[in-house]
Amino acid sequence: MTVSPTAVPDTRSAPRPSSPAPRKTRPPAGIARRRARTGWLYTAPALTVIALVTLFPVVYSVVLSFSDVRFTFGGVRVEEWTLGNYTTMLASPVWLEALAFTVGYTLVTVAVEIALGIAAAVLLDRLEAGRGWILALLLIPWSLITVVSAQLWDFLYDATFGAVTWLFGLVLDQPPVILGTPVPAITGMAVADIWKTTPFVAVIILAGLVRIPQERYEAAEMDGAGAWATFWNVVLPALRPVVSVAVLFRVLQAFGIFDLPFVLTQGGPGTATQSLAVLGYKTLFQNLDIGMGAAIATSTGVLVIAGCLLFLRMFRSQVDEGGAA
Repeated sequence: MTVSPTAVPDTRSAPRPSSPAPRKTRPPAGIARRRARTGWLYTAPALTVIALVTLFPVVYSVVLSFSDVRFTFGGVRVEEWTLGNYTTMLASPVWLEALAFTVGYTLVTVAVEIALGIAAAVLLDRLEAGRGWILALLLIPWSLITVVSAQLWDFLYDATFGAVTWLFGLVLDQPPVILGTPVPAITGMAVADIWKTTPFVAVIILAGLVRIPQERYEAAEMDGAGAWATFWNVVLPALRPVVSVAVLFRVLQAFGIFDLPFVLTQGGPGTATQSLAVLGYKTLFQNLDIGMGAAIATSTGVLVIAGCLLFLRMFRSQVDEGGAA
């Protein structure tokens, strides 16, 4: 008589009871406060340096904008506190002209850069080979320091041996003095700025293009949409948050433009290319009018903050629309 061994059930394939996920517990209030104090302690040196380098000059400039500052043999002395700097500035035709130039220059250059950046990004997105090399070449203008690129364009616009002047001479009997005439000077400066910053816009928009799901293109193709219909109804709506970010960065940079007109034209001819930043520099360091220069700088900062808040509000609404879609 044989006795069969007791059968042992195979439990390897049986489902094991799932253990509950560990609950995240918050540290006690005392430990959280100690961690917060430790964090503030470690970041205090960096925050102090930032405050001294950034916040203190800004606050001091605002204070000087409300004062009548005089130079004496012992240094600088505040004569009185007054609103005269702002009343004089707002009534000055030079300041109004600089404001009009800055606003108009910002609107035109940013609009052209966004249009060209979208076109360049769409082309780069369609490339299957060599995208990295082309993108690296496009970023060369953006990587150049603005003073260096401005000096390069100054050579190209030179009235005697400039390459751009020579090209105009091939089609015109009398080529224009580009940097010596108001309209050509503004146009030439805008071209230099667009050449430098369009690759930056293209990279931002390309980052938004690669995140568009392929299913949207396939759905548009199944609906019979052509290339233009797909671009207007699929691509552009998806790019609105990214375009808002690019516009925000470029408006802030273009509104405070200083180095490009300072190198190319010094704000001339006359005051044709004089931005608010250039006007503030001349008032403060050439005319030595500290109170008025601080008022111009403060007004420029207020306008920049207002524009930043406006575009941030637009950007938030675009993100909400994109999320809802």
